[in-house]
Amino acid sequence: MGIYAIIMAGGVGKRFWPLSRKRKPKQFLPIVSEKTMLEETIERILPLIPYERIYTVANAEFSNEIYKLVPNLPEKNLIVEPSAKNTAPSLLLATARISSEDSDATIVALPSDHYIRDKNRFNKVLNACLKMAQTGEYIITIGIEPSYPATGYGYIHYSPKQTFEAEGMKFYWVEEFKEKPNLEEAIKYLAEREYFWNSGIFIWNVKSFSEKLKKYTPELHADYIALYEALEKNEKEKAIEIFQKFPSTSIDYALMEKAKGILVIKGDFGWSDVGSWSSLAEILPRDKEGNVIKGDVILMDSKNCIVYNPNIFTSLIGVKDIIVIYANNALLICNKKYDQKIKELVEKLEKENRKEYL
Repeated sequence: MGIYAIIMAGGVGKRFWPLSRKRKPKQFLPIVSEKTMLEETIERILPLIPYERIYTVANAEFSNEIYKLVPNLPEKNLIVEPSAKNTAPSLLLATARISSEDSDATIVALPSDHYIRDKNRFNKVLNACLKMAQTGEYIITIGIEPSYPATGYGYIHYSPKQTFEAEGMKFYWVEEFKEKPNLEEAIKYLAEREYFWNSGIFIWNVKSFSEKLKKYTPELHADYIALYEALEKNEKEKAIEIFQKFPSTSIDYALMEKAKGILVIKGDFGWSDVGSWSSLAEILPRDKEGNVIKGDVILMDSKNCIVYNPNIFTSLIGVKDIIVIYANNALLICNKKYDQKIKELVEKLEKENRKEYL
């Protein structure tokens, strides 16, 4: 009846190119502090969950990197994905693995590369979620109150009238999960005040997780049980074969959008998914002109810029809202309002087989 963590560490962080690369993506970089995002994530939950019950899920290469960064993690806790298949297969694999070792485990699944400003508040919220999930009735998620009509996040529509109390905190019934909206829809969600941003953090007891799979996605449940049985018997080759059957899809689409009996709590602890270079302006210190600087930089008559060039002197004169990043063998110059297109740039490099820049 223990409490465990699954840290999803298989992402490639395309929007943080050219710093984030295939071999060392965002979660393995010291972007918001002197520690990597992964180290920050693990250290944040240690007051509630010891190293022995923290599991990571990533490919073999990333798992080796995780072991170097966090040698206190037991090597057996580094779950290796046979192939990259989005969050649903990753979490099915990791949950089956933990369930095979503890049939009444309660799990928090969280990304490896998010920023949390108030760690103490985060752990208080998470502790309440774990207590609620231990009842075995609900899957819990953490929502973030929107501060602007974002189109880069999924949304959670909740019922403000149907609430539960646990550990002095309020939980809401989830009405439905919404895909990333267009701007008009996002403005509507913001005005209605019944929507949270989807943080991608989920908490469940392994029994309730299996029950909801069985009820709402029976086709996935059959393979999940087969995977669990293979892992329990240590049949590694069979487990890999079953894993490859899973569709490449997110846990939101595979289960959360279909299931009932999901609760959401407001995550009022200063959250960012650090999903773009522009997000650093909300996290890192800014000068009096709103510039975020890392490296040897002189700015003149320049406002609201982001300069991340630790290894080369950089100067900007008379510009605003510009991102300038020099990392490894590539230079990026981008207007801040177009930084979501960096992912498209990386995909273009992939199509053109420009491996030296990936």
